[in-house]
Amino acid sequence: MNEIAEARRTRHNDVLFQKGQETEVGLLVKILKPKRTKVMPFDPDCAALVTRLRELNLPRYETMTPLQAREAMAAARKAAAMVPPAIAEARDIVAETSEGSLHARLYRPGSDAESRPTLVFFHGGGWVLGDLDSHDILCRRLSIAGKSNVIAFDYRLAPENKFPAAVNDAIAAVKWVFENASALRLDPRGIGVGGDSAGATLAATATLQRRDAGSRDIAFQLLIYPAVEMAFSFPSHGLDEPGLPVLGSTMLWFRDLYLNSVDEQKDWRASPLLAKSFLNLPPSYVLTAGFDPLADEGAAYVAKLSDAGVPVFHRHFPGQIHGFLTMGPQLSTTEGALFDIGSWIQGFPQNS
Repeated sequence: MNEIAEARRTRHNDVLFQKGQETEVGLLVKILKPKRTKVMPFDPDCAALVTRLRELNLPRYETMTPLQAREAMAAARKAAAMVPPAIAEARDIVAETSEGSLHARLYRPGSDAESRPTLVFFHGGGWVLGDLDSHDILCRRLSIAGKSNVIAFDYRLAPENKFPAAVNDAIAAVKWVFENASALRLDPRGIGVGGDSAGATLAATATLQRRDAGSRDIAFQLLIYPAVEMAFSFPSHGLDEPGLPVLGSTMLWFRDLYLNSVDEQKDWRASPLLAKSFLNLPPSYVLTAGFDPLADEGAAYVAKLSDAGVPVFHRHFPGQIHGFLTMGPQLSTTEGALFDIGSWIQGFPQNS
C-alpha cells in the first residue's frame, strides 16, 4: 500500500506493463475503496486554467439542453481563437459505409507516397457533443507528433441517435479504412484506432469487435482518458471540484442522453471494461488524468489489458483535468504528452 501511495505522489506516472507482471495499476484497482485515494494538487499550468474557469463561472453542460451545450462548445472554441498548426494535408472526405455516409477528415504530415502509421480517430464529447472541427487542432498535433496519418470520423450523436448508433458508426469506419487503405495510400500494417473520452470508448469497442470478427490487423490502440464502464461505479466519479469542465455529474448527463435504458450499462459495447476477453488485442497506450471522473476506470482498463498479456503503456497525469489535451497552448503539459504519444505511434508497424 505504501509503495502504491508513493507512486501516486510521482508527478507523472509512466508504466509499461508486460505479460505476467503484477502491476501498480492492477494492485490499485484491487484495493479501491468507496472513498477515493487523495489526488495530487493541480499542475501549475492546470491550476491557472482552473482559476480562470472558476472566475468565468460558465453554465455547466448538465444544466443545458444538448443543443445549448453544442452551441456553448462552439462558442468557447471560437472565443479561444486557437490557430491550427500547419500540416501538409488536411482534407474532408466522405466514407460510404454499411451505416451510411460518414464524414471524415484525412491529415498527412508529409507526402502521401511516404509509408507511415495511420491513426483512425474518434472525437470526444460525451456521445452528445463534438465534431471534426472541435478536434481539428488535436488531430493535426497528433499527426505532426506521430509523423502519422490521422483519419478523424464524425459519428451519429445522442440524443437524436442513441446507443448503439455511434458504436456501429465507429465499427463501420474502421472497416472502411482497412478496405480502402490502398486507395487512400495507407500502409495497412500500421493502422491503429484511437480517440479521447467518449471517442476512446468507441475506439476500444471497435477494436474488440474487430478482434471478435476474426481480424487481428489493428496495429495499436490509443485511449485518451477513456470512458469504459457506464455504471460509473468507480470512486473517481465522486469528483466534485469547482470549475472543472467535466465532473461525475457531467458524465451522468452524457450517459443518460446516450443510453436507452439502465440495462444497456451492462452491454460491453457501451462498457468495454465488461468485455469477456482482452486476449489478442493490439499494443495499447492509455492516458489518464488525476482530476477526471474517468481516471479509475481508465486504470482498471489498463489492468485488464495487462492481465491478458497485452503490451500496454499507461501515462498518468495526476495534476491534470479531463480534456487537457484540447485545452490549448496555455497548458504546457500538453506538449510533453503529445510528444510521448507521437513517439509511441512512430513505432508502428512493428514488423517493418
